[in-house]
Amino acid sequence: MTQSLLNWLAFLRVGIFGRAGAVILLMALGGCSNLFSDTGISVTQTGVGEQALATTQGADPDDQTMGQREHPRILATYGGVYSDRDAEIMLARIVSRLLAGADQPDAQFRITILDTPDVNAFALPGGYIYVTRGILALANNASELAAVLAHEIAHVTLRHARARSNRVRTSAIVDRVITGVLGGDVETDQTVARSRVSLAAFSQAQELAADQEGVIIAARAGFEPQAAARFLTAMGRYARLASGADQQGDDFLSSHPSTPNRVNKAVESARAFSESVVVDVGRDEYLRAVEGLQFGDNPDQGAIVGRQFVHPVLGFTFTVPAPYTLEHSAGSVVGVASDGEAVRFDSAQVPETMSLTDYLQSGWIAGLSPGTVRSHSHNDIEMASGEATTDQWKFRVTAVRFKQEVYRFIFAARKKSAAFKKASSETAASFRPVRSRDLSKIRKTIVRLVKAKPGDTTASLSGKMGRVHNATKLFLVLNNLYQGDPIETGRSYKIVTVE
Repeated sequence: MTQSLLNWLAFLRVGIFGRAGAVILLMALGGCSNLFSDTGISVTQTGVGEQALATTQGADPDDQTMGQREHPRILATYGGVYSDRDAEIMLARIVSRLLAGADQPDAQFRITILDTPDVNAFALPGGYIYVTRGILALANNASELAAVLAHEIAHVTLRHARARSNRVRTSAIVDRVITGVLGGDVETDQTVARSRVSLAAFSQAQELAADQEGVIIAARAGFEPQAAARFLTAMGRYARLASGADQQGDDFLSSHPSTPNRVNKAVESARAFSESVVVDVGRDEYLRAVEGLQFGDNPDQGAIVGRQFVHPVLGFTFTVPAPYTLEHSAGSVVGVASDGEAVRFDSAQVPETMSLTDYLQSGWIAGLSPGTVRSHSHNDIEMASGEATTDQWKFRVTAVRFKQEVYRFIFAARKKSAAFKKASSETAASFRPVRSRDLSKIRKTIVRLVKAKPGDTTASLSGKMGRVHNATKLFLVLNNLYQGDPIETGRSYKIVTVE
């Protein structure tokens, strides 16, 4: 895929199935369901435990309001809540120990596991902490997960989220002044650029402070102080594997410091505890808790089967013609052809009273040719299509209304051609309700444990992963191993299998 196509695909930002607006308070992610009496930590589902959380002793009412306001947006943006009782119990117990280590045994936190494969974690004001199932799958023991949770508890106790939201608000005001009053371009104006650099640096300082405080909290709770540095390295390795990159790149405007820098500082923080802390790694118990965890994309949020996309919950499917290949991309489905053409499928908010032709002509498509807009239907489904032209691209756009929701196909190419027109028409015509045979094609990828036998090697264990892409490299990263490391007989290792 060319860089220009990547830029075009990134430019379109309407989510495919989530309607949440921009969430400016993100610093990490997390957890889910019940209240366990043996820990006192609330691991709750949406709407459960709100009142209890709002009355936490010593909590700032403004922080509570901010966290409660953003929580539904977080769920909508990151795939909702992922429920796994074993993982929830483990999370609650770890957080209970960490709060004692932070000298806040009476504090109440709400931990949420988010249903996304992203490897991440973040916190909101008011005691909201989020971890993804992706980060649960990557960690190998309780100390590594404790390092992540301690980092997020540090964000909350240091009130970073509130400070960051104030800073973001200031930056947004600068943007509005430049565009609304001076008529400037926020992408090129130097005042805005300086504001964004300042905001990024502020966030990096917060991350490093939370790293340091998190190591202290985890160590005081009896977890391994070196786990933070080790797990940061593992996250960097996984990010490179997932992106296909050979090296970890530094983004100056990133909200997090570069991984090597964070690892070095985490190692420095851990040295103060190396000789005095009783280490509780908790590997076997941790692995048992995450066995059965779903890995990768959740097919309930849409599954790609070859050139077909199937959404079992929303109840529709469509197929792109050869040579397009499909992949999930930032809340949408993207298809790319070898000749430089591309398609994006996503959703849009359209009033029920607005016709699809009016929607196409409502101003969101640059360069739309009004004379090309027409209404039509396929498979008894209402549709409208149109064409648009910009300096570099030719577009063919189709809006689809299905079960009171509106979806859209946006095809792009450098030039018009009969093949380009045929591809967009065939794809729109293939949109239809799902059938039982479509659902039977869907498979899930699950985390499983295998116990090494005498003679087992990296190759023999990763070979149990079957059709999983990059199986050997993924096996090494998931188990925090490097090529050439020995496999220990009788030890449990994580694999992922398609079931």
